[in-house]
Amino acid sequence: MAEISGLSIHVRGIVQGVGFRPHVYQLAVKNNLTGWVRNTSNGVEIEIAGNPEAIKAFSSELRKFPPPLARIDEYKEREIKDVINAYAKFEIIESEPNSSQFIPVSPDMSICPDCLNELFDPTNRRFRYPFINCTNCGPRFSLIKDIPYDRPFTTMADFPMCPSCREEYENPGDRRFHAQPIACPECGPHIIFKSHGKTIHHNEDALQAAKDALINGQIVAIKGLGGYHLACDATNHKAVDTLRQRKRRVDKPFALMSFSVETIQKYCLISPEERSLLESRQKPIVLLNKSSSCSLPDQLAPGQNSLGFMLPYTPLHYLLLEPLSGFPDTLVMTSGNLSEEPIAFDDLDAENRLSGLADAFLTHNRGIYMRVDDSVKRVVNKKAVFTRRSRGYAPDPFPFPFQTMPIFAAGAELKNHFTLTRDKYAFHSHYIGDLENFETLQSYEQAIEHFERLFRIKPEVFACDLHPDYLSTRYSEDRSHKENKQLIQIQHHHAHMAACMLENGLPADEVVIGLTFDGTGYGLDSSIWGGEILIGDYSGFYRRFHLRYFPLPGGDTAVRNPARIALSILQTCNMDWDPTLPSVSQFSSKELHIIKNQINQKINSPLTSSMGRIFDAVSSMLGIRQTVTYEGQAAIELENHASVDETGSYEFIVSGDIIDYQPVIESILQEILKGVPAGVISARFHNTVSNLCLSVANNISRDTSLRTVVLSGGVWQNTLLLTKTIKLLESNGFKVLTHQKVPTNDACISLGQAAIAANIIKKET
Repeated sequence: MAEISGLSIHVRGIVQGVGFRPHVYQLAVKNNLTGWVRNTSNGVEIEIAGNPEAIKAFSSELRKFPPPLARIDEYKEREIKDVINAYAKFEIIESEPNSSQFIPVSPDMSICPDCLNELFDPTNRRFRYPFINCTNCGPRFSLIKDIPYDRPFTTMADFPMCPSCREEYENPGDRRFHAQPIACPECGPHIIFKSHGKTIHHNEDALQAAKDALINGQIVAIKGLGGYHLACDATNHKAVDTLRQRKRRVDKPFALMSFSVETIQKYCLISPEERSLLESRQKPIVLLNKSSSCSLPDQLAPGQNSLGFMLPYTPLHYLLLEPLSGFPDTLVMTSGNLSEEPIAFDDLDAENRLSGLADAFLTHNRGIYMRVDDSVKRVVNKKAVFTRRSRGYAPDPFPFPFQTMPIFAAGAELKNHFTLTRDKYAFHSHYIGDLENFETLQSYEQAIEHFERLFRIKPEVFACDLHPDYLSTRYSEDRSHKENKQLIQIQHHHAHMAACMLENGLPADEVVIGLTFDGTGYGLDSSIWGGEILIGDYSGFYRRFHLRYFPLPGGDTAVRNPARIALSILQTCNMDWDPTLPSVSQFSSKELHIIKNQINQKINSPLTSSMGRIFDAVSSMLGIRQTVTYEGQAAIELENHASVDETGSYEFIVSGDIIDYQPVIESILQEILKGVPAGVISARFHNTVSNLCLSVANNISRDTSLRTVVLSGGVWQNTLLLTKTIKLLESNGFKVLTHQKVPTNDACISLGQAAIAANIIKKET
């Protein structure tokens, strides 16, 4: 009689909704093992019995080769002794929920190659079905209401499976074995075309009606995976202009979608790394440099040298964009919202909010439980970096190296993401947006409630920014007070530095040099920081250098008007306002008098040390951008003007702990008056900032022997500056850490807040 042994296995990680149980089943049957597998609120549990060598082979293969979308974070085995009769067979048994336990949840994933082949196969029963999916693809996070990840806990609970789908679902040899969103035309959701509030068409007729509307230059609101898009023909100048006017999006670029990489190559240059990113399972928007032959309208991305393209990631997108004569090969596919509002995802809300923006709706009756906007990435130095982390990536957690009580980290005001920690995980949320209106605050609070329920987290500590007027700060203050929990307020740039340290896996006791450059961050002295060179670790920091302060005449008004910043810097440097300078000539003499009085009398003119605002000022002085309609616009356009091969530079003066920009501004002004091209001056300015980074790093290293430099803050979204600075620092022997798992802008703040709070708690206990 063959020797029988048993093994109990517990697996945690991304192991639900990714075909893990079917994979275990097939592996057990392959090795002639008996037992069971089930989902729990704490992961996946397995019990197997059989030949010891077969069990060993099973365990080895499971750990080394999990399903494509799975990720094993924890794998524990326990031997079961005295196995006599073992089990009759191997089976998948009923899930076991537990209100106190949790597991990570898979992000939404794009349609897989197998489903895509079936979608366009006339012999397949799901031919042209817009909701085709399997265990290797499809909706996940956007439709999950609770764990364990079973159909009754998703928005698919409203669609009972037909006999054919049920047979596939229960067949261990089928690709859809225990695929929770499984559906077909007989039993699943369907698409609807609406116009003027009335349902006009269903199913294939609805799809064709939407295509006709797009061909005719109309704007169509399309319900996707995590919310609505507003779509129009990207080659139609009038349609693009109309969408801009209705959406109140003056200059900010629109995202684009094409059927294939080959189509995108008609308009943009694509490197192997960028192609890989476009075709990845996540299908993010990828920022690509325009080709010289690009024929798309400039108003898709005014003042920019790049376009944001993505490939279809749902079956509906593929059906909509399938290559047909007369249909545009590229669509605008921008977030379904009015400028600065959260993306619409609820059907009634979408009709109310988007009816004035869209001429028609292509919608469906599969519910979206949590709105998730598109992710945005680009390739820098052959590595993918985030501009926005959301669909396809969230809520995939980060390993959290600090054992601590549960923490809620509120994030910043702009580009908000929050973070919740539990055990060894930091759950960094999807993109929330700018917390500057009631609608986005509501979205923020709803997402927090969902994360806390989904991952069974009851925060014991609240961490937030120092800024007293941030809505995220006020939320943290209110909740910590009501729940009688500890509140920890954290300086903005320290959080930037800590976030980069955390994602690069630095230990708690490592001290680094932090070059934290951005537009706005509340300082310890109540001024607006943003050009900060820090020395520190997770627990604390020392502000070693910073840019010389200058006033922002009008506060937020100056942020929206770089010309005001340029005038302020000239005044701070005791330089005349030359009437031929673009920053000066756009104002009337009366306006100039008012601005000068604001600066001199310190009327609503907060002081700042912001590097981001210096970029804005230079952009204005060069006549590139005097007013902005979205954050970072002036700096982006300044970068786009830079002459790539220019090697000249200017020089900051460092005295004590102050970095003085006056020599730089004086040199720039002289060159402007001499008629030096804006592209040359822009490049020299970028070179100057990179040289400054090396200079201050060398200065600190001489005093401290530190050789690790962290780059964080929105200014480092500037690809030209980033690549120049990394090259310069590394060639001089510094280890340079940058963001790759979260954006370098304020989206990373909550991750840093969580790391800092954990270390403060550790020191207190």
